[in-house]
Amino acid sequence: MFKIKYLNIFVGAALAMGYGVAQAQEKFPTKNIRMLVPFAPGSQTDILARWIGEEFLKTWNQQTVVDNRPSAGGTIASQVVLEANPDGHTMMMVSTGHAGNATLYSKLPYDTIRDFAGVSQVASVPNLLIVSPTLGPKSVKELIAYIRSKPGAINFSSAGIGSGTQINGEMFNLAAGVKATHVPYKGAPDALNNVVSGSVQFNFAPILVAMGQVKAGRVLALAVSTANRSPLFPNLPTLAEAGLPGFEYDQWYGLLVSAKTPRPVVTAVNKEIVRILSAPEMKERMLTQGALPKPTTPQQFDEFIRAEVKKFAPVIIASGAKVN
Repeated sequence: MFKIKYLNIFVGAALAMGYGVAQAQEKFPTKNIRMLVPFAPGSQTDILARWIGEEFLKTWNQQTVVDNRPSAGGTIASQVVLEANPDGHTMMMVSTGHAGNATLYSKLPYDTIRDFAGVSQVASVPNLLIVSPTLGPKSVKELIAYIRSKPGAINFSSAGIGSGTQINGEMFNLAAGVKATHVPYKGAPDALNNVVSGSVQFNFAPILVAMGQVKAGRVLALAVSTANRSPLFPNLPTLAEAGLPGFEYDQWYGLLVSAKTPRPVVTAVNKEIVRILSAPEMKERMLTQGALPKPTTPQQFDEFIRAEVKKFAPVIIASGAKVN
């Protein structure tokens, strides 16, 4: 009788505790959401984060505060997420470079795979191979020949060390058999503007960032990085079509939280992301800006990042790029 009595008390307390935790999680979010962005305002990562934040406000009546930390290839922003309370209120919008950092940095203060939990992939975006209209080359083959004719003198810009735009440039170097020098900036807009000014010779720019400059004639787009052409530039060839068979680079974006975040919270945020990306209005908004919505499950995004880490490792090693 004694054992049964205290067993009932224990079970009752456990159920009450479980109910309290579940009830707290059902109320998520209970305060403003902090969205870390590893790049400068105006970058594609930043734009997507703000679009998602606008939709969070409509559903949850909580502001999303975008916190731009454009430094160290996203590693500083990543540390901020991991040092915050892992209750789901601190998130990070990442891009391809997050997977590349696992190889690029010899001493990361975190484990790219173990310490983060994927919420969902958000978008897939082509990069445009951009040159100045006054540079001379008007095609990918002409650009490759131009780089070969001026060994050591040609530079390409990126959104920063470890960014997806750097990885794209290094993949181009390997595929084309050239060696253009990488020049990092604090975001895709700065990297693109330095092609406009002539400070650097070419750049792989996310289509949303580059579109205005291309249409204004300030830069010349030679090709898209993805396997398929972009509906926004149907006459622009892919790099594979333009002389680099098999070349494919997808500039993806997605949402992460700390791996310590309760799974019910991750599930709740994922459900909201899937709803946002599936809404006709958001689909139209993203597609008109060159971004393809890519909602996934948390598990699918985790697996995708693991695969991307493996995919980019040999590219980064072959390029010789390394950050100590």
